[in-house]
Amino acid sequence: MTKIAIFGVGLIGGSLALCFKGKPGITVVGHSIRESSAAKYLERGVVDHATTSLREAAEGADFIFLCVPVGSLASYVHDLSQLDLKPGCIITDVGSTKASVAACAREARFGSAVFIGGHPMAGSERSGVEAASLYLFENAFYVLTPDPGTPQRYVDKLTELLAYTKAHIVHVHPEEHDEIVGAISHLPHIIAVALVNLVRGYNQGNSLYSQLAAGGFRDITRIASGDPVVWRDILVNNRDVLLKLLKDWQSGMDAFVGMLESENGEAVETAFEQAGAFRSQMPERRKGMIHSIYECYIDVPDHPGIIGKVATELGNSAINLSNIHIIESREDVPGVLRLSFRKQDDLDRAIERLGEIGYAVHF
Repeated sequence: MTKIAIFGVGLIGGSLALCFKGKPGITVVGHSIRESSAAKYLERGVVDHATTSLREAAEGADFIFLCVPVGSLASYVHDLSQLDLKPGCIITDVGSTKASVAACAREARFGSAVFIGGHPMAGSERSGVEAASLYLFENAFYVLTPDPGTPQRYVDKLTELLAYTKAHIVHVHPEEHDEIVGAISHLPHIIAVALVNLVRGYNQGNSLYSQLAAGGFRDITRIASGDPVVWRDILVNNRDVLLKLLKDWQSGMDAFVGMLESENGEAVETAFEQAGAFRSQMPERRKGMIHSIYECYIDVPDHPGIIGKVATELGNSAINLSNIHIIESREDVPGVLRLSFRKQDDLDRAIERLGEIGYAVHF
């Protein structure tokens, strides 16, 4: 029997547990420092067994997944190094930064156990074990960052297990991972936070900023609402990479300042053309670090029960609507509903169905 121990059975850990649980010859053990959380794992049927004992969870495990915050990884790596782990045990993590935990693991003494860093590049705007999903990693990239000296048989063994997630496994060096993810995820989060705080400052003198900043501004800055503690740990861990990226970003902003000061419209146009061309090459539906939004807008008349009618039509078509937001609804003025879905397929089918029954659908 293959024993998989998962430390931190939240969104990521819980989704991994669901991918493994019930598979032939596999038993999944969940660990939490809180008795109430361990009980919740069992109540929701996410794991086969739950415990608050680190030793009970880890010893005898063939695979150990550390699904705890980045700031806690070093502590867990140290604690595991003090245990008598099963020979050949593979320890991995799911943190958004890899160089720091890789360095920590190199210093630890695991005996015949092996550490291989990991990062499933998928997520959700929800959190906790309640948000765990069997399909979270499907069609997403799952990055593994083994050290060059890691025996290939261990990398292959972990890769084989992760096939249950239906993710696309990619192998990169820890430092390379941090450079890439810093640019495509960490830096955008910093920019979003800085932009929101800039407007927040302006809003103190004129409340129209927040009133008019709904819609597009809210959408492009939604990642600024990330968990402050989680992002504190991620950014501090990836400090050196981000300092370089921020300097490069500042150079880009200085270039735009120069274009505007010199009224160089041709340079502005070129910048947008280059960005548009590069962005158009990116895959549309691949899951990534920044959670995709699947939304559409429909015009609706100001009639009683119209929201219920739309929701009922989608429900009757087995289309899972995750959220509905009234953008505008005033007497004698057509309203606008923003409909949100968790999957592209639900959005596609909703667009088709709403069009069939006569609604104008926009993006």
